[in-house]
Amino acid sequence: MVKTYVFGHKSPDSDSITSSLVMANLEKELGNEHAQAYRLGNLNKETEFILNYLGIDAPELLESVEDGADVILVDHNSPAESVENLENANILKVVDHHKLALNTSYPLSLRFEPVGCTETILCKLYEENNVGISKEIATLMLSAIVSDTLLLKSPTTTEDDEMAVEKLAKIAEIDVEEYGLEMLKAGTDLSSFSIDEILALDAKQIDFKDVKSIVNQINTASIPDVLEMKDDLEKGMNKIIEDENLDLFMLLITDIVNSNSQVIALGKHADLVEKAYGVNLEDNMVLLEDVVSRKKQVVPIMTESA
Repeated sequence: MVKTYVFGHKSPDSDSITSSLVMANLEKELGNEHAQAYRLGNLNKETEFILNYLGIDAPELLESVEDGADVILVDHNSPAESVENLENANILKVVDHHKLALNTSYPLSLRFEPVGCTETILCKLYEENNVGISKEIATLMLSAIVSDTLLLKSPTTTEDDEMAVEKLAKIAEIDVEEYGLEMLKAGTDLSSFSIDEILALDAKQIDFKDVKSIVNQINTASIPDVLEMKDDLEKGMNKIIEDENLDLFMLLITDIVNSNSQVIALGKHADLVEKAYGVNLEDNMVLLEDVVSRKKQVVPIMTESA
């Protein structure tokens, strides 16, 4: 049996996990019966909420792939965010809404669109291939779009995302506002996580030109509650900076209710945050109002200022 591994990025979020499940299902519907969803890390609370709501088991953890393995990437394409030994795997397809970072010596199927969520693209792929969307699949898709766009309030939200949510909500028979807010709030519960786990929940290595950085984002309904852990968070951040020889660790504590982010910035290039946003860090912190999207409101601005 030639298995096809379907997976999203390391430190998986809801889009990464649900897209793996949805893409594997689409592959099976199209005749690839050996497609199977995997994950590259632990689930966050929000994703646990989604899977528990549906009574679905989490995908199996995948730490590496063997040479020549057939793989499909969803919600990422950067090797730095992917599985170990990806360079020796056979990438069949990529479905993603991030910038292109992949370089291969062979042709493959690529589907990239500048939308708020990978699931929006997958929704189109089901339609284009005349594959019906079940209530369960619709709920997975809808949940991820709500997550990535913060209930369609993020600047990453597109008309395509809105149309997908409208369609999927009808299939899933879900009140988007009620379900979405409950889901997002479930994702803000950090009580069972250690500091190390919090700092790895949604951490991405994003180098701003020559500034080697990690940008981590955690959602909350109360910034002050998270800041009660500030000293411990900073100790953990400084350890990661030292261990990984980083120039900057930027932690975004994003308020899903008021749509802004408290930033903690550490490292020898923490002043890049001040330069990029025209602000002053006080006690390593600054509140960035109306900033909720790492992809649109952090990465391009920080890169341009580096």
